[in-house]
Amino acid sequence: MRALRATLPAAALLVGLAGVAGCGANADSGGGGAWKPRGDVRMIVPFAAGGGSDLAGRAIATALEKAQPGVTVTVENRDGGSGAVGYSGMLGKKGNGNYLIATENAILSLPLSGQVSFTRKDFTPVAKLAEDGGILVVKKDSAYKTCTDVVNAAKAGRVSVGMSGAFGVDNVIYTMIEQKTGVKFQRVPFESGGELVPAVLGGQIQVALLNPGEVIGQLKSGDLRGLCVTTDKRYTYPEFSQLPTAKEQGIDVSYVQFRGLLAPGGLDEREQAYWEKAAKGVTKTPEFQKWLKDNYLQQAELYGDDFGKYLEQLDTALAPVLKKTS
Repeated sequence: MRALRATLPAAALLVGLAGVAGCGANADSGGGGAWKPRGDVRMIVPFAAGGGSDLAGRAIATALEKAQPGVTVTVENRDGGSGAVGYSGMLGKKGNGNYLIATENAILSLPLSGQVSFTRKDFTPVAKLAEDGGILVVKKDSAYKTCTDVVNAAKAGRVSVGMSGAFGVDNVIYTMIEQKTGVKFQRVPFESGGELVPAVLGGQIQVALLNPGEVIGQLKSGDLRGLCVTTDKRYTYPEFSQLPTAKEQGIDVSYVQFRGLLAPGGLDEREQAYWEKAAKGVTKTPEFQKWLKDNYLQQAELYGDDFGKYLEQLDTALAPVLKKTS
């Protein structure tokens, strides 16, 4: 797997991409035989390096190479606009099976925010592979000992919370908490979870919501303290099993981030079939299983149309949650 950093400015990527044809580099599509990509496959990660989305994209890319010998997957970070730049860039690759994008909940929350012109329907669903929970964390010397403490503080005054992207999973969870408890947080957006850790350590924000793999080092060292998890049940991983859920602390909120793959829209049946089969091989690789274990995710698989139905259902469930921020 090779890594590549996009250098084009965000504005250039966002303007006029929907009308650009991207079929020229497709692949072995002549005749009626099986399709396969020709040359390197480009995996777009729509967030900055270092965060959970970046870790997921790189792990899946590595596993794809193992599952499909002879295929090289080049990872390219196209961050900006809370994921909008990366997703918008894929619109110009319609019909091009040599492109993939590492996807998560922003594919739904961005369109619901009203900030972008694309929707999930502009992409081809390939696979949901895993689920990633969230942990609310504070500095070790914070007065907050529980998530209930954070809510009570927000009722009395200002509480600054960091988010990975303005319209990502963090915003969804904070909005759910606000709607359930009547509080209002002061949001401070960052481009990735990798930026949130130094922000909370440095006192720029009081609370951060992070994936376990993003914050395990600081929790083990004691520099950060976990308050609660936003999963429906407690983690079974011993490192997090003592952390209560938000529900246990009286905050009736649970939400997880899915990790998966989308391809550009307009792929034919052979291209779709190739990538669905390749994705099914991903979970069987030692590299993928190591990523799950190292980053404390849960394997959760859906492919093709089943993944598409999942996205539709989640989209419907999110609409009333995000209506206040749209």
